[in-house]
Amino acid sequence: MPTYQLEPDLTVPEFQDLLERSTLAERRMVDDACLEGMLRGADIIVAAREGDLLVGISRAISDFHYCTYLADLAVDVAYQRQGIGKQLIQQTHEAAGLNTMLILLSAPDAADFYPHIGMAQHPSCWIQMGE
Repeated sequence: MPTYQLEPDLTVPEFQDLLERSTLAERRMVDDACLEGMLRGADIIVAAREGDLLVGISRAISDFHYCTYLADLAVDVAYQRQGIGKQLIQQTHEAAGLNTMLILLSAPDAADFYPHIGMAQHPSCWIQMGE
């Protein structure tokens, strides 16, 4: 059974390793400078660990009053379908304040997961991709 804790000082190598084990690395840049900025710019980082092994992470940006953007939810493929993602989302929402609206963009392969845990799809999300 994993343990969950806030880890604001998570290291880039651990983050990168988990992104690769979760398949998220297939859809994003994983160079050290980018990952360092992602970690240091986050307001909330919740880690799931099995002993010392990082098996899941949520990374969020929040104003702690109105909205919380869940930027990353990654669970090691070997640990998926055990409730870790759902627990990471809950822990993140609690850390941000349950009064905030939790917002995320789903990876295509994970789109069926979110309704299963009680999240609603919003019909008017708009993005402008970075260069």
